[in-house]
Formats: sequence, structure tokens, C-alpha cells
Amino acid sequence: MKRLTIRARLTLVHGGLLLLAGVVLLAVTYVLVDQRLREPLTGVIAKADVVQASPFGKVPAPGAIEQVRILLREAQDEAKRNALESLLTQGGVALLLISAVALGFGWLIAGRALQPLHQITGTARRIAAADAGGRGLHERIALRGPRDEVKELADTFDLMLERLDRSFDGQRRFVANASHELRTPLALNRSLLEVAMSRPGASAELRQLGETLMAVNERHERLIDGLLTLADSEQQVVHRAPVDLAEIAGHLLDQVAGTPELTVRRRLTPATTAGDPVLLERLTQNLVENAVRHNLPAGGEIDVSTGTVDGRATLVVVNTGPVVPSYEIETIFQPFRRLHHDRVAAPRPDPERSGARDRAGAGRGFGLGLSIVRAVAQAHGGGVHAQPREGGGLVVTVILPSLVGAVPGHLARAVPAPARG
Repeated sequence: MKRLTIRARLTLVHGGLLLLAGVVLLAVTYVLVDQRLREPLTGVIAKADVVQASPFGKVPAPGAIEQVRILLREAQDEAKRNALESLLTQGGVALLLISAVALGFGWLIAGRALQPLHQITGTARRIAAADAGGRGLHERIALRGPRDEVKELADTFDLMLERLDRSFDGQRRFVANASHELRTPLALNRSLLEVAMSRPGASAELRQLGETLMAVNERHERLIDGLLTLADSEQQVVHRAPVDLAEIAGHLLDQVAGTPELTVRRRLTPATTAGDPVLLERLTQNLVENAVRHNLPAGGEIDVSTGTVDGRATLVVVNTGPVVPSYEIETIFQPFRRLHHDRVAAPRPDPERSGARDRAGAGRGFGLGLSIVRAVAQAHGGGVHAQPREGGGLVVTVILPSLVGAVPGHLARAVPAPARG
């Protein structure tokens, strides 16, 4: 059974109390009028009895006095009955009309009284709809009015938002600062290894050790780069430029087209949105890398499609692979969380291909790829969801605002986002 809203319940309570008070008032009035209507004619009948008993003057016949008394009583009863019926009928109609008007005014007054709660609810809903990265926490209710219970609730909610906002900002700053600081020693290690390996007298063992250390260093650099991207993507995108997801997807698929034992299918139609080109490219790159990494060792397939559906730019990446339980879908979007059946990665493409090693083969991942995808999508006002593919693998769908809906009116003046180091 559906419960009534607070506004409806308040309206019914106010209207019911008014109706109850009106019924009580009408009943009291009925009793008082009933008692009052007896007194005048009762006095007349008493005077008739006095006249009959008086020794002076002509005394009417006893039968006439009794007949007058009966007529007076009948007239009194008829008048009282008519008056009481009119009181009940007209009073009841007036009470119903007043109750109906009171219900209308009660509805308006209840809505007015609950307006601050609607403001609190609207703010909370906007913050909840923003994303899980805390971007909407800068908003405040800032309720004005007397310091009553609702004002205290709104102020407490604002205080909680302020503390959460500081906490999220501190977390993002820590990740960004730590990632930047870690880049320096990694770059120094890479330089030292390159110098050691380039020496003319370097032995084969030294070169093999250097290559191994370079691979480890590269893996750490990719981890740091992922952390930086995740911290960056959790900030609201300010500078937007037109971006075609089909163009980005086509470029990235060209890099993995030569991967052995991997079938790449593409259905790319224009899917133009507005946003940060670097972040959107990283979003698409992570999806493609994830599809390659978690594919079958042999005979795997990747199907990438783009387009505009219902005024929204969409990117769908489908890959074969091991069966993914539906209860683990949400897990793969959390940072540093990987499925338990991670396997050996698909073979790498030729490193000589431009960017192929960075895009296609990365070995075992860090659990940041889909976290970055979700953060980037939400930063652009969109979303991402995944579902298990029948027979194994994943179907990941990214939905972003279309070009018209993303930056209305001033997209032509959009400034491209600055390149990130």
C-alpha cells in the first residue's frame, strides 16, 4: 500500500482537526438552541394557567384554555424542529464548504512549510547524481530564515558537506602530489639504466638486467600515470572542445589491428561530444586495452562501435574472454580491484608500431583502467555501465552528452584542453 506524502498527511491532519472542531461546535450550538427555544412559549403557557386561576375578570372555559395550551405546544415543537433542522442542514453544508476550503489552504500552507525540506532534498539529489568522486560536494544549501529545526538541519547538512569536500579535495591533492613526486625518481632511474645499457663495454648480462629493470620501471611509470589521470579525471572538466569518439576509437583500433590471434571488428559512426580530448582518448584507450588484456589467448574477438543514440554519444566495447559473474561487475570499476581470474595477457603487438606497446599490450593491469573510464565519463556528464557477455567476456557501454547537449550556445568558442605532461 502506497503511503501518503508528508504534505498530504499534514493537509489531512489540519483539515481533520478543523472538521472535528466544527462538528463539536455544531453539536454544542444544537444543544444550546434546543434549550433556548423552549423558554418563550413555556412562559406563555404559564401565563395562560395564571389567567385561568385568577379570581378577577371573566375566566375562559377550561376546554378553550387547554386547546390553546395544546396549540402553543404544537407551535413550539414545530418551530423548534424547523429551527434545529435548519441549523443541522445549513450548518453541516457550511462546515463541509469551510472544510474543503481549509483543505486547500492546508495544502498550500503545508507546501510552504515543507519548501526548505524540498531545497535540502534537491541539493542532496544533485550531489548524489554528480558522481562518486566528490565533485558535487562544493554545493551548499545556505538556507535562510529563522533558526528553527529545519534551519538547524540544513546548517548541519552544509557542515557535513564542507567536511566531506575538504576530505575529497585532500585525497585528490595527495594522489596528484604523490604521483608527481614519484615521477622524478622513476625518470632518473630510466636515464641511469639507458646510460648503463648504452655503454660500449656493457655485457650481455648487464643489458638483460637493464631491460628487465626498464620493464619494471615502465610498469611503475604507467601506474603513476594512471593515478595522475584518475586524480585529473575526478575534477570537473572546464575547457571543452568537440571530440568525435569514432575518430579516437578508429585510431586506437589501428594500433591493435596487428595483434596475433585477435579479431577486431569496428562499426564506427560519428559520435561527437564536447570535452577534454586527452581524457576522452584515455577513456577509449583503457577500454581497448582492457578488451585486449582480458581476451582469450587464441581466437579472441573485439567489437567496438560508436554512434549517437537518443541524442547521446555512445561507445560500446565488446570482448570475448572468461565468464564474468554479474556480482563482480561493480568490483571492476573500483580502483586497484581486479577479477580473480586474471590471466596471462594477450600477445603484444610489434613494439615498433607507433604507440602499440603502450596501447595494446600492458601485461597484468593495476585495476585502474575502468576506474579511470568511469571517472572520465562522469566528469563529462555521462556514465558507463558493464554487463557480462553471453559466452564470456564483457560488454562495456559509455554514454556521453552529444555535441549539442554538452556545451549549448558557446561550443564554437570552446578552447581545447591544455596538454598534460
